[in-house]
Amino acid sequence: MRGFAVALALLAALPAHSNCRHALALGLDVSGSVDAREYRLQLDGLAAALLRPGVQQAFLAFPDAPVRIYVFEWAGSGSQRLLLDWREIGGAGDLAEAAAVLNGTGRAAMDPSTAIGEAIAMGAAALGTQGTCWRRTLDISGDGKSNSGPRPRDLPEGGDLAGVTVNGLVIGADPRNASDRRQAEIGELQAYYHSEVIRGPGAFTEVALGFEDFEEGMARKLLKELESLAVTQNGPLPDLR
Repeated sequence: MRGFAVALALLAALPAHSNCRHALALGLDVSGSVDAREYRLQLDGLAAALLRPGVQQAFLAFPDAPVRIYVFEWAGSGSQRLLLDWREIGGAGDLAEAAAVLNGTGRAAMDPSTAIGEAIAMGAAALGTQGTCWRRTLDISGDGKSNSGPRPRDLPEGGDLAGVTVNGLVIGADPRNASDRRQAEIGELQAYYHSEVIRGPGAFTEVALGFEDFEEGMARKLLKELESLAVTQNGPLPDLR
């Protein structure tokens, strides 16, 4: 429990107006490579991940300094759509409401190309409105490389991206592919995310082994992000899974 005690001490040392410990923006890939079934696996998978007991416990670990979440979807150049505006998670009911919004969202027509740079820019602009939060993180989920709009690595470090961590959830290839081919495709996409997409303090990638594994991958990633806030020289939070 030492990690909890240290985290609470750090929270107490924050300025009174900084009552948000983490602003978390999540961008979901709905480009042309994502079919109707995979679309639902993403939205419903994120909703289910938010309702997992361990994830809920991580969200609600520090009631005096809650987490705020924001969810959007992205595809090609000029194609982004807000699904859930900033919502402060003060209790399990807030997570249930967020999950219900995602479960009830239908697909809209979008440009079929893949504009990761523009997705990062949208998420960063949203995070730019949450400057009082202790940490600001943007999650980009995707199953392919950017092929329209600015290259992700060409986005400037300053402005809305200053102090923002960009993490990635790499969605693996079709499980019907041969195992060795699938692993090679996942490895290539993960390497691309490491070199082109993720950035900032503590940035990392998580892998979902296909859209069927999206919920599992998302839950693992959320736990890493939410637990990492209390990691100090004295050690991490206890495992909440």
